[in-house]
Amino acid sequence: MAAGRRVPPGRAGIMWLRHRLGVAEHGADLLRRKLTMLVHEQDRLHRERAAASAAWAEADRTARTWLARAVAVDGDRAVELAADPAPAQIVPQWTTLMGVRYAVAPAVDLPPASGGRHVPGGPALAHAIDGYRAAALAAAVSAAATAAAATVDEEVRGTRQRVRALDRHWIPWLRGALAAAQLQLDELENADIVRRRRAGGDRHGIRE
Repeated sequence: MAAGRRVPPGRAGIMWLRHRLGVAEHGADLLRRKLTMLVHEQDRLHRERAAASAAWAEADRTARTWLARAVAVDGDRAVELAADPAPAQIVPQWTTLMGVRYAVAPAVDLPPASGGRHVPGGPALAHAIDGYRAAALAAAVSAAATAAAATVDEEVRGTRQRVRALDRHWIPWLRGALAAAQLQLDELENADIVRRRRAGGDRHGIRE
């Protein structure tokens, strides 16, 4: 990560390294806090996704059961007449956590049952219609929950990678470079002090 970095010489380099080390350590702290919040939300979203998926599966099974009964009792023709060509309107909804935008349960607008028309058929067909309307709502909620969990999963992975890169590579390199630069500067200053003392001793005829 530090490849290609050129540190300015002398005190300027030390200031350069201290500034970047401070920025890196602060950034790592922020990322760790972000990661903690995201992991909590990730757990919640996974539970929500599982519940939404189960609700959708149950609604679908219920609707299929009633449809099979309606076909057996009322016939295919009644089922065809009950079919509504008008599509459901689904409006995505969003929320944001720590800069991450992801889906929440969408707004779903279903057309009136059977388009407001009288549909011949018995209770089984009416239950089938209601069942498929409930299944459509459950499917929309499940899709949003799945998308939200995937978005947060990806952000958690990326944030962990960034924290790992800072903690294992960039920050250690900065600390090592800072220590080396400080040591080099101390050695140069000590050597300069020795030279000055020797120069002063020479002027006064003193030999070490």
